[in-house]
Amino acid sequence: MKEQVSDSAVAKALASLPADAMAANDLYESRAISVEEGGRAIEFRYRLLAPATIEPGRKYPLVVFLHGAGERGTDNVLQLKYLPAWLAAPDMRAKHACFVLVPQCRMDERWVDVSWADKTSTPQAAEPTTDLEAAMAMLDHVLTDEPVDPDRVYLTGISMGGFGSWDLASRRPDVFAALLPVCGGGDERTAARIADIPAWVAHGDADKAVPVERSRSMVKALEAAGGRPTYVEMPGVGHDAWTPTYRDPAALDWLFAQRRRP
Repeated sequence: MKEQVSDSAVAKALASLPADAMAANDLYESRAISVEEGGRAIEFRYRLLAPATIEPGRKYPLVVFLHGAGERGTDNVLQLKYLPAWLAAPDMRAKHACFVLVPQCRMDERWVDVSWADKTSTPQAAEPTTDLEAAMAMLDHVLTDEPVDPDRVYLTGISMGGFGSWDLASRRPDVFAALLPVCGGGDERTAARIADIPAWVAHGDADKAVPVERSRSMVKALEAAGGRPTYVEMPGVGHDAWTPTYRDPAALDWLFAQRRRP
């Protein structure tokens, strides 16, 4: 089923974007896939940024970005805020030529159906939510259809998308070369599956929306499973840990330096 989105709803979403995301809107291609839910096909639209120039025979990194709760909807616009907009800036496209995949989670749905406010984790569900399943399908399409370097596929997300990043990585650990979850949380029981994936984990210790304990416990679980994650806990920083993280050149330089291990 194709969900109809009114022109006025899209215009409202566009009008709410900051200037950098508004500029990015013209650079990201709009695409769609269908996923079955309850016996019917549901259309999910998403955005894809390609490198400014694609050289014949060259393969490029792919960044998968899972947005937070505030960017949910079906407008296929709001999810361009923050990292997608920043990666579309001219200087960033020149420094880090890559594809950027940006799914959008439906309003009132979640990448992972758990509470964000709990200090302790919920066991991972046997199957992903429909919205995360759609993101996985989008990823598969891009990996098949575009000149993506399979050894340089990176997964990151913020808040609700941080939860989604932990969950998706543990379901597809063979795909990702690096993981960068910001102010999220996961199921520590899945840590052994992803311990070999290089991880940069960030959280503010003054976060009132997602307790910092969620990142701390995932880092400890990864270390117990043999992983060597980088953990950046920011004193006095609230829920918006993504701005200082993504604006730190060291974080993105680290991300793009990673390659999938044999």
